[in-house]
Amino acid sequence: MMRMTAKLLAAAVVAAVAGSAASAESIYAPNLSYRTGPFAATGIPLMNGQKDYIDMLNARDGGIGGVTVDFDECETGYSTEKGVECYEKTKGKAIVTQPWSTGITLQVLPKTNVDEIPILAPGYGFSPMADGKVFKWAFNAPSSYWDGASMILQYIDSQDGLKGKKIAFLHLDHPFGKEPLPFLEKKAAEQGFELVPIPVGLKEMQNQSAQWLQIRRERPDYVVMWGWGAMNAGAITEAVKTKFPMDHFIGVWWSGHDADLDLVGEEGKGYKSISWSFPELDAPVMADIKKHVVDPGNSQSNEKEMQGVFYGRGLVISMILAEGIKAAQDHFGTAAIDATQLRWGLENLDVTEERLAELGMTGMVPPFKTSCSDHTGHSGGWMLEWDGAKFVKVSDLLKPETDAIAALEVEKAKEYADANAPWPMNDDCN
Repeated sequence: MMRMTAKLLAAAVVAAVAGSAASAESIYAPNLSYRTGPFAATGIPLMNGQKDYIDMLNARDGGIGGVTVDFDECETGYSTEKGVECYEKTKGKAIVTQPWSTGITLQVLPKTNVDEIPILAPGYGFSPMADGKVFKWAFNAPSSYWDGASMILQYIDSQDGLKGKKIAFLHLDHPFGKEPLPFLEKKAAEQGFELVPIPVGLKEMQNQSAQWLQIRRERPDYVVMWGWGAMNAGAITEAVKTKFPMDHFIGVWWSGHDADLDLVGEEGKGYKSISWSFPELDAPVMADIKKHVVDPGNSQSNEKEMQGVFYGRGLVISMILAEGIKAAQDHFGTAAIDATQLRWGLENLDVTEERLAELGMTGMVPPFKTSCSDHTGHSGGWMLEWDGAKFVKVSDLLKPETDAIAALEVEKAKEYADANAPWPMNDDCN
């Protein structure tokens, strides 16, 4: 009797989803894109990957749960001011906002509490957003910037040890670039290495002669780069010019763009980047995108770009959104979910190895799981290395120091909530 009841309940849920799908036109999930401006070189492949994945689902499956996804783009040029304008413009019917900038994320973070719209910021934004007890509406799965800093330090420690070393931290002088400093400063004190922050202003991205002069004077053991857009190419070119040992130059995942290394080719060999994604070119999802999006002429990408790290990461990012939508549809028994329901879906992601295989994305992202109290999932990542022509994996899966990071997340989340009091807490979390 219990089995029959379970089957009838499952059938009822499926019927409810199908019925909702029939009446729903589309799910509005806008993207605050940046195809123009000084960060366009990195933005374009990411935006193309995101859009192609959603377009593939719409063409192949009729969307998600039988309802198509309207992946409208609002161009920000990576400007915080324009990003906030785009948020205000799209929030009326959006079930999610994807800010695509730590600066924009920080500006809309308080607004989303009032508007009750989830922020999806995969691998970027404010690291304490992982604390779902404080940041009910914000998600930065699968890995945070503090996760990235932790994995980079672990890798350096495994190669040469950290104690007594000098590490130059070359970073964009922007909220994004400053984000890992609390974790790096804490680890420097604990593990006995010297941290030398070297900021790069927005107007200095393409001419970093002053910064690399400082690096030559400091003679660090490693340079860790938190770069983005034109800053990456400028730094990599300067490193080659000054003959800095490329195998001691490591970037965050936004500093591992194939096109930036193409500029120096073989001379960039040995440069590394931590990454929570990897472009598996033979993955079944790539064949589906070619069949349903590229071949019909509906992709803005090209063959070379589609082989790169950033395009593949764009696919993973849209997969995360799609899995959140699906989880919400299944739980609430409706295809036409709203923003509150998507928030539940993003809080209950369970991207297992088995699920990745079903999606045709094995090896493209490590498995991860979110919860009420953990809005990141802390998936871990791989160290990638430029071999002169492409990025290859040179490590097994690295995992962040979640205990140390969690303590810092709680501390900084409380500081943020206190500074922005009265701040609404997530009472659903135990």
